[in-house]
Amino acid sequence: MYKVFFKDRFIFLGDKSESLKFEGPVFAWMEDEPLSGLILQFEEDTTQKSIFIIAIDTELLWEHFKSCFTYIEAAGGKVFNTENAILGIYRLEKWDLPKGKVEKGETIQQAAIREVEEECGISGLEIVKELKSTYHTYWIKGKHCLKRTYWFEMAYSGSEKLVPQIEEDIQMVKWTTNDDLSEFKSNTYASILDVILGK
Repeated sequence: MYKVFFKDRFIFLGDKSESLKFEGPVFAWMEDEPLSGLILQFEEDTTQKSIFIIAIDTELLWEHFKSCFTYIEAAGGKVFNTENAILGIYRLEKWDLPKGKVEKGETIQQAAIREVEEECGISGLEIVKELKSTYHTYWIKGKHCLKRTYWFEMAYSGSEKLVPQIEEDIQMVKWTTNDDLSEFKSNTYASILDVILGK
């Protein structure tokens, strides 16, 4: 099953059995049926919190869904230090986790480490494990984009001063303990909240 964020709303894509407990509208997709109209309708009708699109072949549905967008891949980190605090960035008046686009010629893991290092000014990161990817949509220069962000849990044992990457509109970088995540959770993106909560 896939979950795609449209800001704080989302579209689920899966098979019939996965939709049984879903309480919102369910749409059955047939092979070769266009989806762009349904996607735009959902985006414009903000009264709908979420919808579920089902198909016999979920992967075929997903590939068709992806084809309705400009597809972009990014990578980032949920970084813990030795005190079990999480590394957060404050950008465009929202709390976020460090992440960015995968560049040509680098692996997903290399991109994740590079982005955290560049955005936060630290080095010596170690990937602990891969986490669940998130998917979100946005418009830029007239293009409707679907971004997959690969997330990795990372460990950091250094003591470098955190330095925000100002040219990427990052205003602050901060270590936040699990006991003090309320500010972060109350002012972040829905997809980032899923990563923080481990959903």
